[in-house]
Amino acid sequence: MKWPTATIDSIKSGDRYALVGGPFGSNLITNDYVDEGVPVIRGANLPADQPFLDEQFVFVRETKADELLPNNARPGDLIFTQRGTLGQVGLIPLSARYDRYVISQSQMKLTVDPDKADIRFVYYFFRHPGTVQAIKNRSITSGVPHINLGILKAIELPLPPVAVQSRIASILSAYDDLIENNTRRIALLEQAARLLYEEWFVRLRFPRLRQGYGGQAGRKHTRIVDGVPKGWMKTRLGDIFELQYGKALKEDNRVAGPVPVYGSSGIVGTHEVALVKGPGIIVGRKGNVGSIHWSFADFWPIDTVYYVPPDCVSLYLFHALRTVSFQSSDVAVPGLNRSYAHSISILAPADTLRRQFEEIAGPIYEQMNRLRQMNEKLRGARDVLLPRLMSGEIAA
Repeated sequence: MKWPTATIDSIKSGDRYALVGGPFGSNLITNDYVDEGVPVIRGANLPADQPFLDEQFVFVRETKADELLPNNARPGDLIFTQRGTLGQVGLIPLSARYDRYVISQSQMKLTVDPDKADIRFVYYFFRHPGTVQAIKNRSITSGVPHINLGILKAIELPLPPVAVQSRIASILSAYDDLIENNTRRIALLEQAARLLYEEWFVRLRFPRLRQGYGGQAGRKHTRIVDGVPKGWMKTRLGDIFELQYGKALKEDNRVAGPVPVYGSSGIVGTHEVALVKGPGIIVGRKGNVGSIHWSFADFWPIDTVYYVPPDCVSLYLFHALRTVSFQSSDVAVPGLNRSYAHSISILAPADTLRRQFEEIAGPIYEQMNRLRQMNEKLRGARDVLLPRLMSGEIAA
């Protein structure tokens, strides 16, 4: 069944500021930001893997938010990126932490008329790859590529009856709910591994005997010799491994596939072939200098990162590197100098203790990997369903 279509402008609510852009540049500047107040929504709050990230805000005072009343957004509103990462869309949940927000200069806001459209249906329409590409195709390319309110207003979307829209949105959101639940479980598992590392190797409350862990026998005072626990040693990173350079792989040369492509900010895309066998540890060389990432699978590290040789990779080393400061004011060229990185000192625990950590942390990471793979399958199933439901090919 082919649904009738409607423009975005025709489904906005009757509110005065139902469809607006962000504030004029000089009306919201860095000096307006304060430690608490009304949160300002920015691109980071519109992640690709969930409708809205309700944290990591900057804030403005209530009086400033009142001045920017046309640019206020509330739970149930859609947020679009106007310049920057075009195609980004976010949906402020009805259960949001705040009763109002301010959108940044790089965004636009839509309040939908609920009698005309289900807001979740509209959100999923803008998640459709075809819609994302259409937005990019219509962007104004002079200067920084961007769109404007006129372009957004004119976009047409299929518009089945609201009841059908709601059923379609409910089907798709069920996948997102499962993905979000798995993501929370992954975060908790990662936290458990991190806390275990900190307990043993930072606070030095580690088990002296395997059977003593968790009991008083495992909490006895540890003798310190030359500044380190007995049986441990201080060593340089370069004495353990030699960082390897990533290899350039421009976006135009990537062929979408199962292999994650890592930059200093983490996964930046996918490719059909891998450069390094996983699991692996990636270290930011340029951009996010010193960022540390773990790859469960075979991967491709680009030229903004280093990677640890596969035969040296361990969960202990991954957590240890996350505690290292790779920033140096003495390095003239921005980025992480490899010789400097190799000169950094690190504690090497006794082999027995390190193996015990691996035996406990290993199953935690295996569970994280299973949940990650499950999420990939859920996303794939959702993304196959989305266009077919939107087009009416599959009845909701």
